Amino acid sequence: MNWLNELYDLYEKNQYFAGEIEPVDRKTKNGIVKTSLVLLPISHTTVTAQITVTIDTDGNFISAEPVAEEDKLTIIPVTEESGSRTAGKAPHPLCDNLKYLAGDYMNYYGGKNGKEKDFSENYQLYIKALQRWSESEYSHEKINSIYRYLRKGSLIQDLVGAGVIRLDEQGKIAQKEKIQAVAQEDAFVRFRVWVPRELDEGALADRSGNSCAECWKDKTLQKCFIEYYRSLAAQKGLSYLSGNMEALSSLQPKKIRNEGDGAKLISSNDEQNFTFRGRFSDKSQAFSVGYEDSQKAHNALKWIIRKQGYHWDSLYVVIWESDMKPLPDLHADTDEICEDYEGWGEEEEQTEYLGTDEIGASRFAAAMRGYRECLGQASRTVLLAFDSATPGRLAMTECRQFESSTYLRNISYWHMSCEWQHVKYKKGGPFTFQGMVGIDEIAEALYGTEEKSRLTITGKNNQNLYKEVLKRLLPCISERRKIPLDLVRLAVQRASSPMAFKERYNWERILAVACSFVKKQQYEYSGKEVWKVALDTRCDKRDYLFGRLLAVADRVEYRTYDKDDWRETNAQRYMAVFAQKPMRTWKVLEEKLQPYWGKLKTGERIVYKKLIDEIFDKFTVEAYEKDESLSGLYLLGFHSQAIALKQKTVNEQKEEE
Repeated sequence: MNWLNELYDLYEKNQYFAGEIEPVDRKTKNGIVKTSLVLLPISHTTVTAQITVTIDTDGNFISAEPVAEEDKLTIIPVTEESGSRTAGKAPHPLCDNLKYLAGDYMNYYGGKNGKEKDFSENYQLYIKALQRWSESEYSHEKINSIYRYLRKGSLIQDLVGAGVIRLDEQGKIAQKEKIQAVAQEDAFVRFRVWVPRELDEGALADRSGNSCAECWKDKTLQKCFIEYYRSLAAQKGLSYLSGNMEALSSLQPKKIRNEGDGAKLISSNDEQNFTFRGRFSDKSQAFSVGYEDSQKAHNALKWIIRKQGYHWDSLYVVIWESDMKPLPDLHADTDEICEDYEGWGEEEEQTEYLGTDEIGASRFAAAMRGYRECLGQASRTVLLAFDSATPGRLAMTECRQFESSTYLRNISYWHMSCEWQHVKYKKGGPFTFQGMVGIDEIAEALYGTEEKSRLTITGKNNQNLYKEVLKRLLPCISERRKIPLDLVRLAVQRASSPMAFKERYNWERILAVACSFVKKQQYEYSGKEVWKVALDTRCDKRDYLFGRLLAVADRVEYRTYDKDDWRETNAQRYMAVFAQKPMRTWKVLEEKLQPYWGKLKTGERIVYKKLIDEIFDKFTVEAYEKDESLSGLYLLGFHSQAIALKQKTVNEQKEEE
């Protein structure tokens, strides 16, 4: 149970944050998203409230109002039973739905879909539990005020008078009316209690624990319930996590991945001997964790997922360092990793990033060195991934622990072993960088289609494709596993079909990803040979040379086009066939090149013909006549030669200027 120990340790190191709602900005693919972050105290959870009721210390109603969308996250105390309830009636100790809080609920409830149901028991269970807390030695002045108010049984009447709840013609709660897209009869209520203090009215609790009007932010109220709930614990046993004798947890928390997540990570509710199959006599022999240990581990997991986790469909992945030091983003591209480091690391001289080997390598090396220097000697990195096949059960699909230095070396290895020249849109225009693209871009290159001139994965199962790509590549990035060959073949196949894409930019993105994959494959499967973006004019491998020839043919034809002419070249049209029958297809391409030679300037024509002769000079007769299909290595030759020719043209234009 090392992962539980790591989560428990994470909670202990950050427990001074517990109970504070912190507004944060999260960077997503669609931009910055504002959200709220909270490390929950034990015996507490978060809900989205729809109504705020304000009362005074004597339990008199003052006002009520709908909760603003940006302020709906609410911390509430829960018991084991109420925190795990689905169809049960276990009430929350303080804040809950109207059917629990309102003694006059049945006077205004008209049924749902013509069917009436009696919710009187819900209120009775709630008010008795609240009374026990109010009369205990762990009571709080706000609990007493709320109890005085709710025992009057006039909550719905007050909400109607305040205009928060609307009634229909029969004087019942209008079913068609909603509050924050929630039916009125199902609304969740939280409380604000004006308590005379030296603080101004409505002042928020600070980290010292001063009382505040908002019950969901009052840390003194949170502490009172924790002590009260501890006093109720009866049965104690051995916690497998801490090794101590303490109150055990039989029902585990939910809402792990997000606020609407009903899946549980730990569950043992089978009483028919199906799960144990004779190995254990009861569930406590299979798994036994202390209540507070479980609460701290689960609350830490919820917090760290919302703080720095990321997800595709139902798959959630989170990575953290034992002392919460910054780590490079596992699913980001090389340029984003460098930018993130420059955002918190030491300021360095800003140089225009042109995507050359020297600048790209030094920039990435500086970022990784910066990450390493801020880590301690005992630093650990934990990687957890969760997915669910059913709504009620959550599976841990990955659980890895690394020395942080090892993890950083593995991240660095991924980006350097896949290093190629890529292009992306940044600051409104194309941006070239050296390294590897992120997981999303890889998925779009493998499975994306063009929509509004951009590559994207559309359809009903679009998020599932992103998820599957991450599952396949996660071990390659974090553990240096070999890249799956079927993904390499798919990338090469897509890159060999430029005619399938309207925009050349999209095809070039796929081509660059394919080159990164082929380069990594050649290194891992074919004798540890390292290939670089820079053109290797000494290479005499058949596939590489044919790729160079195809790039020259593409460039010769393209150079004769007007600036506004975006027609596909013959080299692009015949690329898929060329990959299968290179010798025969080259004969066709040479014939089709004849009209374009005359359109080139004399000097340029001589340069390109000389280059073709030099490439042919490296062929052996046997290699050229062996008309077999090309491996993905031809893409490396094609792309490297294309980049070299393009860069040469840019340099010549600069010299002319």
